[in-house]
Amino acid sequence: MHDDRTLVESRLKRVLEERILPAVYPESVPLEVGIWTAPGEPVPVAEGLAAPRTPIAVGDAWGAPWGTSWLTVSGTVPQAWAGRTVEALIDLGFDANMPGFQCEGLVYRPDGSPVKGLNPRNQWVRIAAPAAGGEQVLLHVEAAANPVILDYHPFLPTELGDKETSGDRPQYKLARMDLAVFDDTVWQLSLDLEVLGELMAELPVDGARRWEVLRAVERALDAIDLQDVNGTAAAARSELTAVLAAPAVPSAHRISAIGHAHIDSAWLWPLRETVRKVARTTANMTALLEDEPEFRYTMSQAQQYAWIKEHRPEVYARVRKAVAEGRFVPAGGMWVESDTNMPSSEAMARQFVHGKRFFLEEFGVENHEAWLPDTFGFTGGLPQIIRNAGSKWLLTQKISWSQVNRFPHHTFLWEGIDGTRIFTHFPPVDTYNCSMKGSEIAHAARNFKDKGVARHSIAPTGWGDGGGGTTREMVGKAARMRDLEGSATVRWENPAEFFAKAEAEYPDPPVWVGELYLELHRATLTSQAKTKQGNRRSENLLREAELWCSTAALRTGAEQPYAYPYEQLDRIWKTVLLHQFHDILPGSSIAWVHREAEATYAALARELAELIDAAQQALAGSAGGGRELVFNSAPHARSAVPAGGAAVAATDAPAATVTPLDGGGFTLRNGLLEVVVDADGLIGSAVELATGRETVAPGSRANLLQLHPDFPNMWDAWDVDQFYRNTVTDLTGVDSLTATAADGRAEVRIARSFGSSTVVQTLTLRPGEQRLDIDTEVDWHETEKFLKAAFPLDVHTERYAAETQFGHLYRPTHTNTSWDAAKFEACNHRFVHLDEPGWGVALVTASTYGHDVTRSVRADDGGTTTTVRFSLLRAPRFPDPKTDQGLHRFRHALVPGAAIGDAVREGYRIGLPERRVTGTAERVAPLVEVDHDALVVSAVKLADDRSGDLVVRVYEAGGGRARGRLSTSFPLAGAVPCDLLERPWDGTRGEVTVEDGAVHLALRPFELVTLRLSPAR
Repeated sequence: MHDDRTLVESRLKRVLEERILPAVYPESVPLEVGIWTAPGEPVPVAEGLAAPRTPIAVGDAWGAPWGTSWLTVSGTVPQAWAGRTVEALIDLGFDANMPGFQCEGLVYRPDGSPVKGLNPRNQWVRIAAPAAGGEQVLLHVEAAANPVILDYHPFLPTELGDKETSGDRPQYKLARMDLAVFDDTVWQLSLDLEVLGELMAELPVDGARRWEVLRAVERALDAIDLQDVNGTAAAARSELTAVLAAPAVPSAHRISAIGHAHIDSAWLWPLRETVRKVARTTANMTALLEDEPEFRYTMSQAQQYAWIKEHRPEVYARVRKAVAEGRFVPAGGMWVESDTNMPSSEAMARQFVHGKRFFLEEFGVENHEAWLPDTFGFTGGLPQIIRNAGSKWLLTQKISWSQVNRFPHHTFLWEGIDGTRIFTHFPPVDTYNCSMKGSEIAHAARNFKDKGVARHSIAPTGWGDGGGGTTREMVGKAARMRDLEGSATVRWENPAEFFAKAEAEYPDPPVWVGELYLELHRATLTSQAKTKQGNRRSENLLREAELWCSTAALRTGAEQPYAYPYEQLDRIWKTVLLHQFHDILPGSSIAWVHREAEATYAALARELAELIDAAQQALAGSAGGGRELVFNSAPHARSAVPAGGAAVAATDAPAATVTPLDGGGFTLRNGLLEVVVDADGLIGSAVELATGRETVAPGSRANLLQLHPDFPNMWDAWDVDQFYRNTVTDLTGVDSLTATAADGRAEVRIARSFGSSTVVQTLTLRPGEQRLDIDTEVDWHETEKFLKAAFPLDVHTERYAAETQFGHLYRPTHTNTSWDAAKFEACNHRFVHLDEPGWGVALVTASTYGHDVTRSVRADDGGTTTTVRFSLLRAPRFPDPKTDQGLHRFRHALVPGAAIGDAVREGYRIGLPERRVTGTAERVAPLVEVDHDALVVSAVKLADDRSGDLVVRVYEAGGGRARGRLSTSFPLAGAVPCDLLERPWDGTRGEVTVEDGAVHLALRPFELVTLRLSPAR
């Protein structure tokens, strides 16, 4: 037979696009349209419905950026359409390729009840099925004129990302506004042909199945009268029945389709728009669930459910009903799909606490998976957190984006830093926005790396990022692939059903140990410095507020009781957790998002400071008592002040001194360290006096600011590409260099200028501290530049430690493999630590996350130099063209002679400064004390159930085994190990016993334990 395959396939494409799809709506009449544009931010529904309309026609412009217009569409169903299905077609000016990234609408009935959302792939509204003829149609559309930020030429700088700079030029033109007859037979035929055409393209040319499909498609095309598609569609469908009924082979890959709309809680739109995106999408999905009995839909992010509950209660009622039926599935158990690299230990835990508790309280649902399809890499501390939250599975897709190395598994056990293992799945479909294309399904089957031992995978199905969700077309295509020869089989299932099957078929999967590092989007550890600082400051203030409010609530007497602020802390935590979303905290959102975040963090800081002040004053006694108490919120004692307590501080350490050097520069000494600052304001030497050990590598200088060009190939705010290192400018010019000594401190102040920017650094040596503090103030006005602070250290090591949640992980300093080389920018929390046997160095940071570590061997003496560089600032132009412009302040510290425990201690200290309060009390005893420095208290709070119990979280921070005694300053009635949600839990692997009124702990490396302590009453 002659090969006419290409001819038939080309014929299919044209007939489908130009004849069949237009025939889905064979008859139409125009609707009348009126418009009212809200003068500012979105208005309540009642106001939008009642506002006066002016006429507008198809082709007319509407919609200034970020504006909201209310449209009214009206018409009458023709009598001739009686007995037929009628739909309204409302096209706001959509681009079919941009669902979720441009204008959208939510349709309401005249009584204000929502009907469904409108987007480029979902423009229809069902009016009647069947119609009686003569029905009056009146619908209102809340139309959002969200501008296109990520356009066909992506990453171009734009001022559209903030309503303050976006202007008022209309963005869109109304397109189709019709009532139309919907021909279900033609629509079904279009799906038949799409599925078979897409399947055909994936089948081997030399296989019989491809040719059987081709001939059936050819017969169907022959059966269609192109001048009467509607009259001949049924005949065409009958030619396809046999090939669509042929069952899949027994070994076919099995796909669990999970209805999904990954909705970024903020990204190329502000938070307020996400509220409406969620309402539009959930309105559509609950309607689709009613129409399609096999369909299942999953939505994560408790915050998004809370938004619907508050702002669209009618939609929320539909969601609750569908959840109760088991078809709308809350997933993930987190408040938002957060970044996991940068949130603190407690914040990461609270993501699960607040997320899972919301689902339990609202729906009675406890899910067991973490659902993070789009997060930019996964910290090694996460498995333990997932397990302690009562979950056991993880889904993500983002690791498939890695640029260099292909991850070797799709289903595996992920082992965290403490040894906890979590059953994990990466969907081989390689997208969290699957649309049921044949190419996607075939790719999932071919790509699946665990063939032969497993055969199940997930396909999150629906338009996402900006929302939209699953469409009726996707459901129709999935139905055809349920059991189709040549295709993977497709079933609608929820995440728990998939994971149960996957675990059962794969009882001994491979193990991946340590972090799941994403070889992409590394610059998200640095972009938008003020957002990151606001997050770190909020985390620290929440620790302080919970600690001192708990102490005050348990300590103050009946005469002046202190009320623990449960509701206030709950609200603040949820606000902080929201801003840890994976496009807010990473700095990859539009300017509007980060402008609002900065204001939100400032307001939270003021509110938390008031809580802390009030609690500490209640503990210190009446103000003006003449005694100054120092409150220590850190988990280690300092200056004779116990951890978690307050006392009169005293130090007899000698004052630090500063001495000028011949030729310029200064020497700082405090009896523990001797630091030389040269004439260029750089650290030429830092000697630990007890050992005589030099910290700075020979021939090098530390605290060297370095400037790189920074123009990645893609994803400006997200990425830094390795070639940025090819060009570097050392900032050694000095505008001024001065020194002072006061209050026991010795300081050197260095001022520099470069480009359009200035920087002032203050190096401080304090009495009794084996630490050099480095305060940096940068007035930053560069574009597409990357600022780093370099510390070349005289340390020979092949690995270094970086703090992560509830511990630290090790990364190589070398680039032996492509996996090592790809980690050229990585995350730390409060410290990085490097050591040789017997001696080490810590570098601690108050608010930066990104860093790099490199090693080299010196030619002159053969010694090894290991250089740590903290990433300070960037200046990408997309999606915020003014990223990081302005004034910034950073604090770091160099700690020579530090063991890992010193790194942990100094890391906490730098972010938890002492607070001084005047009162009548002599001291405030800590609520709890631990007698082993490696056992670190990460949280002290009252139990959320308001029982009066005290919840204490403790982890082993050194990476070894630790035994210790946790004592309380109140009579202890009992202590129970709990999960993160403060429920009794038997999952603790270490030893927890109560004896002699104290809790005795024996924890494994990095083990986390949550204790519920009941005071004797």
